[in-house]
Amino acid sequence: ISDNWPGYSLDLFTYPQHYYGDLEYVLIPHGIIVDRTERLAKDIMQDIGDNDIVVLCVLKGGYKFCADLVEHIKNLSRNSERFISMKVDFVRLKSYHNDQSMQDMQIMGGDDLSKLTGKDIVGTGRTMKVLLNNIEKYKPKMIKVASLLVKRTSRPDGYRPDYYGFEIPDLFVVGYALDYNEHFRDLNHICVINDHGKAKYRV
Repeated sequence: ISDNWPGYSLDLFTYPQHYYGDLEYVLIPHGIIVDRTERLAKDIMQDIGDNDIVVLCVLKGGYKFCADLVEHIKNLSRNSERFISMKVDFVRLKSYHNDQSMQDMQIMGGDDLSKLTGKDIVGTGRTMKVLLNNIEKYKPKMIKVASLLVKRTSRPDGYRPDYYGFEIPDLFVVGYALDYNEHFRDLNHICVINDHGKAKYRV
């Protein structure tokens, strides 16, 4: 999605009334997200082969994408000659205060990451480098990262996942489980928050 993409008018979509006045525009409508996620599931199925998968979902922002991706992989597996066994676990990475990324990353959850030894792992979420360093200690057979969004930034250390849905401008986006201080997770579309919304929900 190009830097000068004006987005879609909010008037074209339904969205929770309590966010009226808090959003600039719709960047990616829900229907397009669903179609793209199905395509990513197909690509992952082709690459993983007959291996069993442990899906490590990064909460909270990754939960909707992870759930939809896993569902698409299951559907594709059911309708093909290859059945892929999947287990899902969850970790939480906390990295934002208001709309600013924090230096220190906290990792919470994940029952026992030592269970990942020798497994294929598909990670889903936004902030990966710290998590990947932790996972690699357990020597899984293969690690693949899937993220719905990749932001174009000027930072030289910009991480590129193995699979991603959309490359977007360096904007602060909300919706489809991505939040601003725990608000906007109930928004189906991915939208750009406006200054009024940031001020309203600032902590």
